[in-house]
Amino acid sequence: MRRFLSFFLLLPFPLLAQQPAAAPQAKPQTEKPETVAPAPALTLAEAIRIGLENNYNIRLVRQDERIAENNVTRGNAGQLPVVNGNLTRNFNRNNINQRFGTTDASGNPTAPRIVNGGTSNLLNTNVAATWTIFDGFGMFIAYDRLRTVAQSQEQFTRATAEETVADITDAYFTVVREAGKIRSFEEALRIGQQRIDLTQARADVGVGAKVEVLTARVDYNADRSALIQQQEALKTAKVNLNNLLGRAPSVDFLPADSIVVSRDLNRETVTQAIRQNNPRLQQARINTEVATYDRRLVRASHFPQVGLTTGYGFNRNINNAAFAGTQLTTSTNTTYGLNYGLVASVPIFDGFNRNRLEQNARIAEDQSKLQLEQTQLQLDAEAEQAYAQYQNRLQLLQLEEDNIQLARQNVAIALERYRLGLLTPLALREAQRTQLDAENRLLDIRFQAKQAETVLRRLSSGLVQEQADNGK
Repeated sequence: MRRFLSFFLLLPFPLLAQQPAAAPQAKPQTEKPETVAPAPALTLAEAIRIGLENNYNIRLVRQDERIAENNVTRGNAGQLPVVNGNLTRNFNRNNINQRFGTTDASGNPTAPRIVNGGTSNLLNTNVAATWTIFDGFGMFIAYDRLRTVAQSQEQFTRATAEETVADITDAYFTVVREAGKIRSFEEALRIGQQRIDLTQARADVGVGAKVEVLTARVDYNADRSALIQQQEALKTAKVNLNNLLGRAPSVDFLPADSIVVSRDLNRETVTQAIRQNNPRLQQARINTEVATYDRRLVRASHFPQVGLTTGYGFNRNINNAAFAGTQLTTSTNTTYGLNYGLVASVPIFDGFNRNRLEQNARIAEDQSKLQLEQTQLQLDAEAEQAYAQYQNRLQLLQLEEDNIQLARQNVAIALERYRLGLLTPLALREAQRTQLDAENRLLDIRFQAKQAETVLRRLSSGLVQEQADNGK
């Protein structure tokens, strides 16, 4: 009898599972229904292209850039003449009662002159032009300032585009990471299903306890619960990416790219690229120029302003209740002609307000230089922190890539030993959890390394250019 039992225990459990008493296999519960259409693939390059076209932050700053470009005109700087046409048309209806302090030949007071409903109308039209020919060179300074402000807005647009591309990249690889964890949980369920089959087969032939089957099913359901929660995390990641792409949150897709970390970024190269190309730093530098122009504009207000003025006018006044002596009549007065002249304004005293404004402009200029230094220091700190994280994550990534191979081999060996009855269910479960943790840890480390790489490329203003090169 003992020999018979020993022979039975040495049989592979898949054969035991094929006996008539074995429970029927259920369809894997991680598969989607066959009626669900597969989602279209989405590459990172395509996601960035969509984001650059549709992202609302980018679209808004591009409108601001257009406004800044439209403002760069010589007329807006005050270098061109201003011509206005004016028209005045007035109608009057009056009651007139004129009394005189005179008497007639009989000594009686002179009778008053009375007009009821007397009408008159006035037409006044002219074209006037003014042209400032000197204002302390303020108009030329203002034009240069407008061009510099447009350049600053252009750098701001670049910075917004770079930051948005970085956000899209992180969101895309978040989807990749969460989808990878889905596959890890599905692999755990596959192993859990094998464990259920083995324990059920052992219980069917009387060499296993029912409690082992129940424990295997409980662990399987726990993994299913974790999978459902992970599917929610994947859905949230997709919604966040769709939001950055400026499209409906419900749009489904499958990430076509995997997380590939570049391992050759150099600190000196990144630092040099930041100082030369970073749009935030360039904008801070341009803002110091704008502050200098503001100070020079205040300084120009101390000088006299000289302008030319000219115009052509037409004036007509029709009075239907005019008196010519004692006779009520109608009079028409018409004047027209050209006028021209010189206008000059000399600032003499304004309560020292110009001096105050100039002092404030100097303070603002010094402040802009401090902001430039602060921006430079902040970018250096971000680059140093990102590079340290990048180096650290590369080391951890190599460690986890080696570790995942060990974990997979460990599960394969543990499953085979469990099949032969040489391993307890608890030890198999522990090996399974170890592999799952290693899979998730590898995904997290790879994602964090990619995040650090993305930060370094964003700081060196290489993300948009890199995607443009890849799109060619």
